[in-house]
Amino acid sequence: MTDSYLDEGFLLDKKVGVNQPKRMENCKILLANTSMDTDKIKVFGSRVRVDAVSKVAELELAEKQKMQEKVKNIVAHGCNVFINRQLIYNYPEQLFADHKVMAIEHADFEGIERLALVTGGEIVSTFGCPDKVKLGTCDVIEEIMIGEDKLLKFAGVPLGEACTIVLRGATQQILDEAERSLHDALCVLTQTVKEPRTVFGGGSAEMLMANVVRDLASTVAGKESMAVEAYAKALQMVRRRVAFGRATL
Repeated sequence: MTDSYLDEGFLLDKKVGVNQPKRMENCKILLANTSMDTDKIKVFGSRVRVDAVSKVAELELAEKQKMQEKVKNIVAHGCNVFINRQLIYNYPEQLFADHKVMAIEHADFEGIERLALVTGGEIVSTFGCPDKVKLGTCDVIEEIMIGEDKLLKFAGVPLGEACTIVLRGATQQILDEAERSLHDALCVLTQTVKEPRTVFGGGSAEMLMANVVRDLASTVAGKESMAVEAYAKALQMVRRRVAFGRATL
């Protein structure tokens, strides 16, 4: 685990499309959740009655024209990077490459939500009103190698605090255990930031209560004071039981 490190910027476990730039500067990012597979005509999974094979070709051509229009509307937003939560099939990927737009597909829901947060963009599903869409921005998007894996690095994002922890270990079991431990630590840190007040453990709260109850016993007359003092001793036993329990683990 000694090779693990903190990387400044956001890392996304995805790759850029075929024949598209591997590095982009001054990025204007359009985040979307839309279907980009209409070039694969659905007639093969449904029944379409035609009187000639040429009619099927016409249907396929119509589907391609639809996709051309959709890509044209996306490019009209002024973006040079398009990131979609769903798949991007070969034909629209080729169209994006012709327009010098970096297309990234299948950024799952968690990834697209995080990208929207760190880049300051909005997730859209329709493209008819470019002036109402807020694009995300970052200084550089580039493909990097970590071990044998290729990832995309978003550097210079508007949310400057965004960073990524890269864990490297000998086995998957070690990595899983380290990830769980890191997750627990981050949860504690998050809760501490939200609620800075803390309660000390190890029986400290019970000892404070025992001192108050013992002081109260000195003000109670008769045999009742013995019962109050016994309760104070019972509170003190919590500390001992906690210490004993930890010692036997």
